[in-house]
Amino acid sequence: MAASERTTGTPQPIGFSRTTIGRIGTVLRWIALFIAVVLFLLPFYLILRNALSTEADITAPDWTLFPSDLQWGNISQLFNDTEVPIARALYNSAVVGILGTAGQLLLASMAGYGLARIPYRHADKIFYAIVATLMIPAAVTFIPSFIVVSSLGWVSSLRGLIIPTLFSGFAAFLFRQYFLGFPKELEEAARVDGAGYFGVFWRIVVPNSLPFFAALAAITFIGNWNSFLWPLVIGQDSSSWTIQVAMSTFVTAQTINIHELFMAVAVSILPLVLIFAFLQRYLIQGVTQSGIKD
Repeated sequence: MAASERTTGTPQPIGFSRTTIGRIGTVLRWIALFIAVVLFLLPFYLILRNALSTEADITAPDWTLFPSDLQWGNISQLFNDTEVPIARALYNSAVVGILGTAGQLLLASMAGYGLARIPYRHADKIFYAIVATLMIPAAVTFIPSFIVVSSLGWVSSLRGLIIPTLFSGFAAFLFRQYFLGFPKELEEAARVDGAGYFGVFWRIVVPNSLPFFAALAAITFIGNWNSFLWPLVIGQDSSSWTIQVAMSTFVTAQTINIHELFMAVAVSILPLVLIFAFLQRYLIQGVTQSGIKD
């Protein structure tokens, strides 16, 4: 009887059990996550460490986790530098980022909604033309764009920095794809009440699409804030420099002001870190809602 019970029982697994394998997998995932976090935070640590150091500490052969004497005075030294107007550059970048983002969202959303909802026999051709512009490198259009801006007298001005970048074919493409999946029932109910295309767009579509607008706003603002080549071409006077152009002046053919450069980098990424921290859930939601639809 005992032998029969031993042979009919559940067979014992050979080697590791499923529980042990599951625990090992969990440990490996946590290790991989820890390594990824360290690699992600390492550049931020280097920026903060060097921003609060002296030139000698940064270039010293003996590396220390943090210098023994943190140089908090580097902040005031950065903003008191008469050769590089950091405060003005931050203001210019904020204006360019906010107004440029608002203008891109307004124009691209209206263009995307028109292509997705307004019946027009050439709508597909216009859409394909917009998509075709995405294949053209931005550097190719710099010379004609600069000629237009120069003829209008917008060189070294905020108008020259903002207006030429207001329309984005990529943003219009994303809005068009998103609006194709927007529930038509909500729009039809508004049209029954007598609303036109713009009324439906402004009163129904926009309020119900705020997460997608927030996601695209974050991406657009980060792109405008980090833009360098166009502000470098247009900002020929120091009063029109953006933060990216201003930081490039710390590296010249004669000298490299390392500690001020790192402090400027730390100051410049702070707005982006805050925006990403508050809008990261909208970024994920916006990516999932912008799938391509026929």
